Amino acid sequence: MTGRAPLLPPTEKPRVILEHPDFYVVHKPALWLTHPVRARVDVPDLLTFMQRETGEADLAPPHRLDRETSGAQVLSRDREAAQRFFTLFKTHLVGKTYLALVHGSPDWERRTLDAPLGDLGLGGANRIAIRQGVVPDGRPAVTDFRVVARRAGHALIEAYPRSGRLHQIRAHLSHLGLPMVGDKIYGRDPGVFLRFMEEGQTPELTERLGLARQALHAARVAFPWAGAQVVAEVPLAPDLRAYWDALSPDDI
Repeated sequence: MTGRAPLLPPTEKPRVILEHPDFYVVHKPALWLTHPVRARVDVPDLLTFMQRETGEADLAPPHRLDRETSGAQVLSRDREAAQRFFTLFKTHLVGKTYLALVHGSPDWERRTLDAPLGDLGLGGANRIAIRQGVVPDGRPAVTDFRVVARRAGHALIEAYPRSGRLHQIRAHLSHLGLPMVGDKIYGRDPGVFLRFMEEGQTPELTERLGLARQALHAARVAFPWAGAQVVAEVPLAPDLRAYWDALSPDDI
């Protein structure tokens, strides 16, 4: 993205949710990178911030949240802990629960979608190289969904991905006809992402999308550690809560 329009600066700073001798669980606000990226030296990242705040140079992220996704991010504090997390993730022992605000109200309360995901490929209606979709020869992808609440033609949905494919929750919700609020790639307007790449996050684009970022929040992370089950929860981010609260409850 070098040379393209500047991105909006974040309005929040990361904060520690849980401190353990081996790791931190930190609330990563939206619009922060998880770690430094050469192509976006103008965007702050959680790892550098926490290394400076704590003085711990060995901090490392065993997983990564997208820049626009807020919520629970784990940072290991030493190499031994990093290796243990590597094993936990490899053996699928880390559970991550997300909250998403979507357009639409499904006719179900719970749904498990088992649908392989892969590149859609450029051409036809798709002009975005990284867009994922349900394709017959894709990689296995399973997501459990639960409707938490409904309001004014929207739904607050809990998503539990059993696999970790690129854009899995967003692509699966799109496949179900429930585009995420603020999503530039899988949202209701397929032309938004290309406009964003050319112009950046303009006020007009934010108004068009409803939010300056995709409405996805990592609400909970759980994993075994030293004989106990660690659970850390992060309340819904303020911007997502404000969007939800502004919807008319009369239309639930």
